[in-house]
Amino acid sequence: MTSRPRIGVYICHCGTNIAATVDVEAVTEFAQTLPGVVVARQYTYMCSEPGQALIKEDGRKLGLDRVVVASCSPRMHEPTFRAASQEGGVNPYRFEMANIREQCSWVHQDRGEATEKAKALVAAAVAKAIRLEPLEEREVGVTPGVVVIGGGVAGLVAALDVANAGFPAYIVEKSDHLGGRVAELNRTFPELEPVSEWLPALIERVQAHPNITLFLKAQVVGVEGYVGSFEVAVTGSRGTGEQGSREQGGAHVLSVGAIIVATGYNVFDPHAKPEFGYGRYPQVITTLEMERRLAEGDLAVDGRVPQEVVFIKCVGSRDVRLGHSYCSRVCCQVSGKQAQLVRQLLPESRVTVFYIDVRAFGKRGEEFYDEARRAGVRYRRGNVSEIYRRGDRVVLRVEDTLLRKTVEQEADLVVLAVGMEPREDVDDVAALLKLPRSADGFFLEAHPKLRPVDTAVDGVFLAGCCQGPKDIPDTVAQAKAAAASALIPLLRGTVPIISETAVVDSDLCAGCGMCVEVCPFDAPALDPLWGVSRVNAVLCKGCGACAVTCPSKAIRVQHFTPDQILAQVDALVE
Repeated sequence: MTSRPRIGVYICHCGTNIAATVDVEAVTEFAQTLPGVVVARQYTYMCSEPGQALIKEDGRKLGLDRVVVASCSPRMHEPTFRAASQEGGVNPYRFEMANIREQCSWVHQDRGEATEKAKALVAAAVAKAIRLEPLEEREVGVTPGVVVIGGGVAGLVAALDVANAGFPAYIVEKSDHLGGRVAELNRTFPELEPVSEWLPALIERVQAHPNITLFLKAQVVGVEGYVGSFEVAVTGSRGTGEQGSREQGGAHVLSVGAIIVATGYNVFDPHAKPEFGYGRYPQVITTLEMERRLAEGDLAVDGRVPQEVVFIKCVGSRDVRLGHSYCSRVCCQVSGKQAQLVRQLLPESRVTVFYIDVRAFGKRGEEFYDEARRAGVRYRRGNVSEIYRRGDRVVLRVEDTLLRKTVEQEADLVVLAVGMEPREDVDDVAALLKLPRSADGFFLEAHPKLRPVDTAVDGVFLAGCCQGPKDIPDTVAQAKAAAASALIPLLRGTVPIISETAVVDSDLCAGCGMCVEVCPFDAPALDPLWGVSRVNAVLCKGCGACAVTCPSKAIRVQHFTPDQILAQVDALVE
């Protein structure tokens, strides 16, 4: 006869996120009456150290064998609470979470309704917890090495950190050179430091490192395996480096334990905004084209030195019509940098910046903005609606949003501060690595706060602007974070894998192969000898697609079994 469960239930206030709408005390009292519950507590922030300590202490002192936390989405803190449960002596797979923030307090205004719904969700979580089975955590070995996709600054920094830790790093760069977009720049902000003073040295360190192998004019064409044991197929020219790879079908096959994606971004093409006349008027250029002109010290248009220079911000950014509702983060500072350099090169020129808002991101950002204004750069708040030609000049029609009237301004040179957008091959990379993307099209991190460089695919990490717009310091910081994350399994030599995976009852399996077709992670495969499905537990993510598709009901997902789910349903409809 099995012993009665001993469940601890913990209700989170989440500051006022939950407590403002849900009567937490009432939910706690209700939880105390549920079957198997031996303790029910409430706390302001359950995810805090004192909140986690409640779980650990109760687990040890009260002999808990199951834990339920009612708080935010499991996507936020399920790993946190599982770890706390384990430290309290509870099997981490006997932990269950009820989401009473997103599903109650954030979607209801009536306090009574939100409270009753929270009670129902807690009851459902407890009903499932009673039926949870202890699962064993497992580990697999790791192949030392990391593939870095992209040879821009993010890729170079990440590869160097991996290589300096003593592991092989393989850089796969699509173009014939290293440095990415930064190699196209003249100076950086806020110090106006020439790129030539530091980028070539970084590239030289990468090229000379014995643990780094370069593949230029190359691309990843295939990825198989799982965290700790990836097989990455690369086509293209192998450059410098001592690390080897084997030949298979004309491609280099690299065996590594982790992958870092540092594919960068595209510059917005202003042809998509024909009202600005880009491509029609020689007086209208982009900030990237301006970088080259400033490097050469020649700003002349049709042989004439410009006296009126105008910058237009947010070209391709913060534009819902184009599907780019996000801020590209660097455009304000790039405009400020170039405006100052114009004033240095042409002291008699008048430089105007039309802006929607000034967003001075980063260290010394606000001070840099002030420096631009002190250098004589005029900032004018306004939306530029069109640009047309008048003689040797162009005219900007602008809605001045402070004066609330339409004005016109002539210019000899107009610089469009073009933003960032996902690369044109982002779909191919996403399909190759099975990476999700956010609404803006960039690759999606696993968690915006706690796992900013991880992805939904274990062992695959993000670095730089492939994850979203950012400046060079943030790019380097994320690259170093991605390298550090990739090094964890390499240094440990093993990686833990989830236990809530699909399992097949071979006695019921008819070998139809439907599970193989629907799985997005290629986890199931038909056994060539027995003709039944086998699930690779390392590849399986426990999504349940195979279980609901199987016509024989031969597949079940551990931790989400039919009796556990039905127990939740019964609790909700009582």
